[in-house]
Amino acid sequence: MAGYGEVDEEVAFELAHCIRIFKDGRVERYFGSDPVPASIDAATGVASKDRVISPDIAVRLYLPPIAGVSGGGDGKKLPLLVYFHGGGFCLHTAFNAVFHAYLTSLAARTRAIVVSVEYRLAPEHPLPAAYEDSWQALVWAASHASSGAGEEAWLTDHADFSRLYIAGESAGANIAHHMVMRASAEELPHGAKISGLVAVHPYFLGRGKVPSEDSDPIIAEKLVKMWSVVCPATTGVDDPLINPLADGAPALDGMACGRVLVCLADIDVLRDRGRAYCEGLNASGWPGEVEVVEVTGHGHCFHLVDFTCDEAVRQDDAIAKFVNR
Repeated sequence: MAGYGEVDEEVAFELAHCIRIFKDGRVERYFGSDPVPASIDAATGVASKDRVISPDIAVRLYLPPIAGVSGGGDGKKLPLLVYFHGGGFCLHTAFNAVFHAYLTSLAARTRAIVVSVEYRLAPEHPLPAAYEDSWQALVWAASHASSGAGEEAWLTDHADFSRLYIAGESAGANIAHHMVMRASAEELPHGAKISGLVAVHPYFLGRGKVPSEDSDPIIAEKLVKMWSVVCPATTGVDDPLINPLADGAPALDGMACGRVLVCLADIDVLRDRGRAYCEGLNASGWPGEVEVVEVTGHGHCFHLVDFTCDEAVRQDDAIAKFVNR
């Protein structure tokens, strides 16, 4: 233990080249925390801008070129995709260069308005802070569902709230799942309804090993440890927040959307938790439709490293087809 006036260097959790969390509460993040400005992308024509929702919550909106898209009632408005970034609940800003570039590309490919949510990070703000922030951002977006309501013209003029989708990757997919489940218990403003959920490489855990976790036991162990750090009040890997199939988790048959797309990567240590989630949905009695897209030769969130590679494009094409069906 450090003496008076000394810095405690004992580490509570470390993920190499990503983050180091000390037992005294200090955090060192090695990448992903530097924002880039909103802009108009020359290659795609996608415009972006930032909105502050509260002292703790902000969003970045992405608007594809709207030539030929009407703001009237002729059915030509754009789908709306509310997106939650990953990073184990403890890494990244929604405004960093990686997410800005990826979501610019995704907005162009899907021809959807994207609302990317900046939520508070653990361990400075332990869970459930990220869930609460994300819900407030979703409520803010849905507050524009009624004609003339809301404060953001990009949403009031161009968003088609009959095509409202929730999406995220990794921890963001976990958040997205919980947002859809919460919407089954709490109404969104103006009767807004969620059409579908897109869960990309979701961060779920559970008791017992699954084969994909055996592919990299060190990383699998790190993911369990990270969960205990970001959610110190957790009951463990069968906490319903990290295991949607656990006893006591909200029943999946009440999921507040009609369609779910789950994207998996065949060498992702979390792959089989994602598969189990799909199986749980299908077995739950939920009347909706589950689609699965699995890419080969890639690991967890590979698309954020190169979203132009063939398998990343195939994954994003599946998302685009899903939100435009």
